[in-house]
Amino acid sequence: MTTYRDRSEAGRALADRLTALTGQPDVTVLGLVRGGVPVAQVVAERLGAPLDVLVVRKLGMPWAPEVAFGALGPGGVRVLNDLVAGQLDADDIAEVQRREQAELDRREQLYRAGRPPLDLTGRTALIVDDGLATGATARAAVQVARHLGAHRVVLAVPVGAQEACDMLAAEADEAICAQRPANFGAVGAYYDDFHEVSDDEVTEALTATA
Repeated sequence: MTTYRDRSEAGRALADRLTALTGQPDVTVLGLVRGGVPVAQVVAERLGAPLDVLVVRKLGMPWAPEVAFGALGPGGVRVLNDLVAGQLDADDIAEVQRREQAELDRREQLYRAGRPPLDLTGRTALIVDDGLATGATARAAVQVARHLGAHRVVLAVPVGAQEACDMLAAEADEAICAQRPANFGAVGAYYDDFHEVSDDEVTEALTATA
């Protein structure tokens, strides 16, 4: 199984799988904030498509934040994994959702400063992330894109768990997982450099491709 040097290299490898979308005038590349944005920036440049961001927040278990019981997106979209969420009471769910909604709102305000609200009416939304673990965040992103008017939604990642890739293939119009390791583990295991992407990196990527 290939390990990517960094998210830029992963973006180049992913763009090679997306050549059918090159030069298509209706494509908008959406980087999932924050880790998906450096991957999406390379994809957008290769395809000659505009880059934007999609802010979606994972809802993590209070005692294991890396385990998602759902996700939030702009426009009031909430996706729950009922099997996992069923382990929590309503107060726990409400507290995690309140905290993540506040961060979602903060990021929306920061990244959309001076930019119009995201409008995907009649467009092909190409949603890019740096990897799929549970797929909960990407699933919410697909639903958000449809809510924003996308007529076609494509999900593309450099690496993903087989189960998550299968789930997204049923959720999106097309799902492209460049690598599907049998024993997945964590997304970061497939990158030499998997640093936490900063707000500044996101805004710089948006400025560079404006």
